[in-house]
Amino acid sequence: MRSRVIMVLAVLAVLLGAGLLVPTAYARLAGDGAGLGGIGGGAAEQVPVPAPTAPPPPTLTAAPVSVDFKGEFFGWALLDRKTGTVSGSKNMASTSSTESMLKAWIVADYLRQLGDKEPPAALKKAASLAIRDSNDDAANKVYAAAGGSYKVPAGGQPGPVVKRAISICGLTDTRRGNVRPYEGWWSFTRMSPRDAARLGDCIADGRAAGRKWTGWVLDEMSKVRGSVSQQQTRSGGGKWGIVDGLPAEIKAQGPVSMKNGWTLLGYDGNWHVSCLAVTDKWSLAVMLRYPGSSRLPYGAKVCAGVATQLVAPQPGAALKVPQQPAGKL
Repeated sequence: MRSRVIMVLAVLAVLLGAGLLVPTAYARLAGDGAGLGGIGGGAAEQVPVPAPTAPPPPTLTAAPVSVDFKGEFFGWALLDRKTGTVSGSKNMASTSSTESMLKAWIVADYLRQLGDKEPPAALKKAASLAIRDSNDDAANKVYAAAGGSYKVPAGGQPGPVVKRAISICGLTDTRRGNVRPYEGWWSFTRMSPRDAARLGDCIADGRAAGRKWTGWVLDEMSKVRGSVSQQQTRSGGGKWGIVDGLPAEIKAQGPVSMKNGWTLLGYDGNWHVSCLAVTDKWSLAVMLRYPGSSRLPYGAKVCAGVATQLVAPQPGAALKVPQQPAGKL
């Protein structure tokens, strides 16, 4: 009789889609003293249901990136700060000029040399303006204080400030600018996207600015201000690019420290754009050269598009990834 009841219940479970009915009924029939309808006084055995676990928060991970880019150079690199793994475009070892992106290193290099000492108030203010507003005049003051020179170094070698970036941060592709007559200027430092990502990691882990000043530098980089439309010749307009491609769920995890560089150069007629952003989990760099007719917002949009494509939402995460406007990049 008991086997017939079980068989009937199994058929009902299939028809009604109630797959959990069979094991529950079986537990009641075959359990200690349990019978149909509670006969025998036994209580039904409860089947434990595992508690759902929250998915890991979204982050940036290596993934294919597709950009309909029209220009001379487009490269990107993502460094996983937990594993040290660098992934990116096939040309991530090729170089382009850093422009103002290098200001974050210039400030860090100067402050590291101070150790636990405080800089003069004027130089500390200049260091802040060099990062927050990408102010060229302020950056030049810090560069000089760090030991930089505008003379072209002998033998085609980078100057002392950039040379320290190479040795301290383990850069493998970085060299001085090779465009005459600008070879002595820090903004023409040639760097690859993967070296730029390494530079971001170097700033974030304390090697660049040292124990006392790392937090200060990262905080200043998180307070970069000015939209892409507010870009001026020697200052302003640096908060755009990678940060615009990140969903709110990533920004909520902690500050995003960033520094962009951008110049429309007369010698080749191209915008030279370098985007850098770093968090406690990753460091991302995107570097571009494209015709001046495309304007700066085009480069900002490309940097944002790369970041968006690298966002890794986890299964079940309620993640809203920023959508790029309709049309090609």
